[in-house]
Amino acid sequence: MMGDTVPGESTQERRERAMRELTEQRDAYRKKEGVSKGRRGLIIVNTGKGKGKTTAALGLMMRAHGRGLRVKMFQFLKHDTAKFGEHRTLDALQLPYQGLGDGWTWRSRDLENSAELAAHGWTLAKEAVLSGDYDLIVLDEFTYPLKYGWVEWTEVEAALRARDPRLHVVITGRGALPELVALADTVSEIQPVKHAYAAGIGGQLGIEY
Repeated sequence: MMGDTVPGESTQERRERAMRELTEQRDAYRKKEGVSKGRRGLIIVNTGKGKGKTTAALGLMMRAHGRGLRVKMFQFLKHDTAKFGEHRTLDALQLPYQGLGDGWTWRSRDLENSAELAAHGWTLAKEAVLSGDYDLIVLDEFTYPLKYGWVEWTEVEAALRARDPRLHVVITGRGALPELVALADTVSEIQPVKHAYAAGIGGQLGIEY
């Protein structure tokens, strides 16, 4: 596979091998036939235990905004008063977002309240999904209310299927339901190789929050 490392390989040897492989790839490349043209709304899921799921979704928001698309983020675990780095950037860009939760579930003092907040949050997010007012909506950390049974999957599926066919919906979080994975157009599973926290390094300003 392109990019695999060879033990003991020098930088020059790595370069020569890569150039051979890249040349073969270029010469063998053929544009796939039957690819649709024009805008089509996608369901995109960022899941897995690795870091970067929300970060990737925020990157898509920035890209979509840069193309003139109307965007909004709903965050199902974070407080509506949270002011992490992403919130400060979204404020500066005047991009709408809404915190729907009461913080991380492992810190919750009232999980029943957390469940109620998630259900209410889905009501608000569903209204936005079906409104036709947006081109891209991020449902951040939404896999958790789904897998905890706080939000009914069949209702979510119905709303996603009923949305404007040009609306992109991005869903993030660990443990995406198999039904969601099956429905989605693009699914990325982010798995950890190393994380600084495992080495005793705490969360960093501007990296984790």
